Amino acid sequence: MDRISEKLTLFFEDPFWVGVFERVSDGKLSVCKTTFGAEPRDYEVCDFVLKNYYGLSFSPAVKVEQKRTADNPKRRQRNASKQMLNIGIGTKSQQALQKQREEMKTERRQTGREMREAEKQRQFDLKQQKKKEKHRGH
Repeated sequence: MDRISEKLTLFFEDPFWVGVFERVSDGKLSVCKTTFGAEPRDYEVCDFVLKNYYGLSFSPAVKVEQKRTADNPKRRQRNASKQMLNIGIGTKSQQALQKQREEMKTERRQTGREMREAEKQRQFDLKQQKKKEKHRGH
């Protein structure tokens, strides 16, 4: 049976509150970063997750080792309280976000290049049409 774990980390990144969704499945980590703006209340975060989770764009998967944790409820509670003290996101998550940024950057460059080429072609066609109109009567 495959284990899937998901985690939401909320932290203050001046001037906004940021949420980082981390999803680990098949030993691969995917991350999505969301800006909340003002400090969200618990019910607002819950509502956001319920309504917008499937619309989030996660980064490409990064291979990560997932540790097997004990099923002791006291240990789980201790680990949860430790994680509450940790601020920020992990390095693997940062790598996944960086990979997503790079992919978005290349995609943006490609679409920009295509738009520039289309505009050049349009200008060229317009010039050719004007040339033909000038020489129409002779």
